[in-house]
Amino acid sequence: MASAREMRLRIKSIQNISQVTRALEAVSASRVRKAEARVRESRPYADKAWQVLRHLSLQPASESVHPFLQIREEIDNVLVILITGDRGLAGAYNANVVRFAMETFGDAEVPIRYISVGRKGREMLLRRRVDILAEFSDLPAEPAFADVSAIGRLAIDEYVQGKADQVFIVYTDFVNLLTQIPRRKMLLPVAFEEIPIGANNLQAGTKAATENGPLPTYIYEPSQDALIGRIVPRLTELQVYQAITESLASEHAARMVAMRNATDNAVDLAGALRLEYNKARQQAITNDMLDIVGGAEAQG
Repeated sequence: MASAREMRLRIKSIQNISQVTRALEAVSASRVRKAEARVRESRPYADKAWQVLRHLSLQPASESVHPFLQIREEIDNVLVILITGDRGLAGAYNANVVRFAMETFGDAEVPIRYISVGRKGREMLLRRRVDILAEFSDLPAEPAFADVSAIGRLAIDEYVQGKADQVFIVYTDFVNLLTQIPRRKMLLPVAFEEIPIGANNLQAGTKAATENGPLPTYIYEPSQDALIGRIVPRLTELQVYQAITESLASEHAARMVAMRNATDNAVDLAGALRLEYNKARQQAITNDMLDIVGGAEAQG
């Protein structure tokens, strides 16, 4: 059994750890609220860009399918943007999204390349010996659109140059403080059956409009292809940005919950150790009193 001094040191150490975890929980709670606000602020732009893009694709005057919208017959290469965190202490957040990506693309029949966003994801991908095209880490705590736009541009360049026939993004969708779900979205070519990250469900309104009659035809200046060529890259970069903000909110929420559990466990452990310490002290005092009484009887 540990001595009373050792138990006092353990109790003090656990109390210090609980103070750190409580501080981390407070910081993560603050950052979750800020990340949620950034997601809400960018949704109106995503909604309007998606609405215009879908309307352009349904115009009867379109002579050809834009390369960003055309589904390639043969899929020879796939590019995956994987978003994780730079730090740990977030429970199973990083492991869950990497495991989801491996389960989704691990058995693919075509070569898979990854763009890693976050140091933890890069380390896990390196251990699995997969092909990493690029890695982005040490992003600002509150990244702006300009801080992450290079990720989307790199994916677009790979698709335009024919080095990737499909571009996917794997991120963690922030549902609430207790629920974060890994998800996969196809960025390129644009799949209109999938609502992009950050945009609301506009398909129902479009479907209702087409059922009531044909969509109105507009003359666009410049051409429709030129507009699509400008809108799709911006929408793609915006989806990457929103996936990162969703993932950041999920990471902070997971870290907040993990630190709260760690604090509760530290408090429980310190209480159990304090009880054992008090029992040990009581036993030591009892033994001392018995020794005194035994010595007095022996002298008598």
